[in-house]
Parts: sequence; structure tokens; C-alpha cells
Amino acid sequence: MRGVVPFAAVCLTAGLLSCSSESGRKNAAANIPLPQDNPLTRRGGPFRQQWAMAALWEDGQAEVATYTAERVIYGEPRRFEYTLITVKEEFNQQYNVKTDDYQRKDVFPVMKVNQFCSIPANNYPYHFLTSLFFRRDQPVLLHKLTTSSQEWCGNTFKAIVNDGLQYQQTYNSYWDGQGNGQRTLRYDALFEDALPYTLRSLRFEALPTFQAFIYELQQTSKAAAPQLYQAQVRVEDGLTADTAEPAWRVSVTLTDKKQNVYWFAKTYPNVLLRQVTWDGRNLWLKQVRRYAYWPQSAPAALPTAPDSVAVPDSAVVRGPVG
Repeated sequence: MRGVVPFAAVCLTAGLLSCSSESGRKNAAANIPLPQDNPLTRRGGPFRQQWAMAALWEDGQAEVATYTAERVIYGEPRRFEYTLITVKEEFNQQYNVKTDDYQRKDVFPVMKVNQFCSIPANNYPYHFLTSLFFRRDQPVLLHKLTTSSQEWCGNTFKAIVNDGLQYQQTYNSYWDGQGNGQRTLRYDALFEDALPYTLRSLRFEALPTFQAFIYELQQTSKAAAPQLYQAQVRVEDGLTADTAEPAWRVSVTLTDKKQNVYWFAKTYPNVLLRQVTWDGRNLWLKQVRRYAYWPQSAPAALPTAPDSVAVPDSAVVRGPVG
């Protein structure tokens, strides 16, 4: 059976061991450093920890951004629509999900980021949904991640939970050699899936350059131990020709042959305007709206910039931007 997403890495990284027994889990955990002084969350570091505390997120509405997208499936770039939803929610500690009872004493605020797409291919479509959660005052540290893929060959589910000491990943995959299991991931790392949200909280004006550990993309059908990159992050002024409005350009160099580039609006809330990655996961913002998407109907897109930016098909650029 052929792979769903050929660019998904399947290599094991040193220190990230698949656990098939209790002793294996203990050995894997022993190789993962406990949290010490994380330079990415340090006061005065490259990120603004209070980025999501603005009153904007108190309006009871979600930011729904829609993108023209490309992704390589079976060696060919496929065109589709990608939706990225950002909204404040209230979690409870008992179940670690959105609460129905706001009078509980264990309620705390989080920012939810949903990433959804349905990708047409030759024989059948591929569906991906990734949900990321961050404590509202911690845009860098992931609180929880779930991601699933569904297509005619099978479905795969992965979850990553922050237990306060490290990240615990569980998975259930239809791929031989994977099946189901769990592993421990290092705590001082970022996740490639989270970068469209986490990078919004950068201190852009300072034009920071720094290193960060980054786990490879989890929005795939496979569940091998994720590759860990020691990446270089660099913020620059974006070129006017790159986006429809003034933007910050953030390059994330994973290796000398793998670079992702993200463009964020210069005005708050620093919406992702464009994304170009080394493996062909490219995004161009079509529009962004604020509304409660859970009712039956939604209002028309807001006409004023920068809340609504159209990207014509002629603006498509294939491949990484150097």
C-alpha cells in the first residue's frame, strides 16, 4: 500500500525511542531532559508571552483564515483550500478539554488553533485535522495537540500532551511497524505544526535571530518517532512584492537543505499571510473573518484590510523562497 504523504519523514532521532514495554518507556523517559531554563520562554526573549492576552480574543468570536493551498501527494502538488481557526476557549483540568460548566473551579483559558483540509487526489481524497492548544499566556509551550488523517487506506491518530515535565505522545497508526504506542518527547522544543501560531508572538520589531529545537510535522498519516531539528530562526522585513500588505518574513532553516518561510502581517494580530515550505506545503491567504463559526450560517467576509486579503492564482509561487 503506497504512502499517503511521501514527504513525511520516518527516521528515528537519537533520544526519541518508540516504547513497547514499561521498561522501554522508562528508558525513553530517562533520555529526555527535564525542563530547565528554556531560552524561548525567558523574559525578554524572542517571544512575547502575553501576545494572546489582548482584548481582541474576548469578543467570543473565532478568527477563521482561509488559504489557497498546495501539498505534495504521490509526488504531485495538489491544489485545495486550507482553513486555520484561532479562538479562545475555557478548558477544565479534569478532562483537559473545553468545559461545559464555567462555574467549575478548575477552569483555565486556552487558545485553540484548528487546521483542516480535504485534499483531492487521483483515486480518493485525503483529510487532515490538527487541533493545537496553548495556555493563553504561553504561546510558545504547547499544551496539547491532536491530529488525525483519514483516507481509503486507513486512519491515523496522534496526541501530544504537556504533563508539566515533558511531552507525552500517544499514537494509533494503520502502518505496519507502527500500530499503537507511546513515547516521550523533549520539553524545550517547538512543533512545526504550531509555527503558524507560535511565530505570531515574536518580537518582530527587534528582528531576532535564534536557534530552536523543532519537531517535524505531525499532520501526516504516519506515526514514526518524529525527527528533531536544531533549527535557525530569522526575522526580517518582508519584501513588498511577496505579500499584499506589509509583512514580517520569518525563515526557519531546519537543515541546510530544508527551509520554511512564513510571512506575518505587521499589524496585530499578525495573521499568517503566506507560507512556503521545503516540502511543498504552501499557503496564500484568501480571506480572514471573525465570527462564531459554530452556528448554522456565517456572515460575509469583512471588506477592510488587513482583515480580508485576496490572493489571485497568478500569485502562486512554487518551491521554497530563499
